[in-house]
Amino acid sequence: MVSPMDKKPIIEIKNLRKSFGDNHVLEGFNMELYEGENLVIMGKSGSGKSVMIKCLIGLEEPDSGTITVMGKNINQLEHWELDELRTEIGFLFQGSALYDSMSVRENLEFPLRRHTKKFGIIEDTTPLVMEALENVGLAHAIDLMPSELSGGMKRRIALARTLILQPKIILYDEPTTGLDPITSKEIILLMMSIQKKYNTSSIIITHDVDCARVIANRMILLIDNINYAEGTFEKLSASEDPKIKAFFK
Repeated sequence: MVSPMDKKPIIEIKNLRKSFGDNHVLEGFNMELYEGENLVIMGKSGSGKSVMIKCLIGLEEPDSGTITVMGKNINQLEHWELDELRTEIGFLFQGSALYDSMSVRENLEFPLRRHTKKFGIIEDTTPLVMEALENVGLAHAIDLMPSELSGGMKRRIALARTLILQPKIILYDEPTTGLDPITSKEIILLMMSIQKKYNTSSIIITHDVDCARVIANRMILLIDNINYAEGTFEKLSASEDPKIKAFFK
């Protein structure tokens, strides 16, 4: 079996630094994400995970360091080039972030209408919407409103909306937070199924140790504003370093 790390990196972050006044959030963070890999990043609240993601997608400008996504240095891109690159990056928000005033169908149609350059103007979006919903097992929910969905269903619909642009990279922000154990397991299995079907490269930010155990090809622990430790779940969970052990209690 070919390891993801035998392939070329699809994202490279080198010596990333970001401060807000005297608050030094990232102080030389390094990361590589490989094609077809599930990379889990864990860190305490306020450790810089969200800031790193914002820098990665160009919502924050780093103080120094380089971020290369699919061979492109994002800090050297024009606005339209960055917007185009973002169509290759899907984002599953922690709170699902569905538009309450739109039906499930309209929520999934929204990115298709907004990013016409990737697919052109689509007269009939139903086949793409149905395919995305079938991927998450919710084709029957196409005409429901978000208020009619359970928490787990909302997370699935949000994932379907992420998939509809067929991204090469998916960023998951706490994908199992707020879900019961059974639904959390269903979401994790769904994420693994999507990776296998579409060969996506994923960064999963989570505090959920069970999620990390099942899904991670590799993990990074963000401690003291840097990538303090890196390796497989088995390697890190066996560490005797007190800072690392604290994550696996």
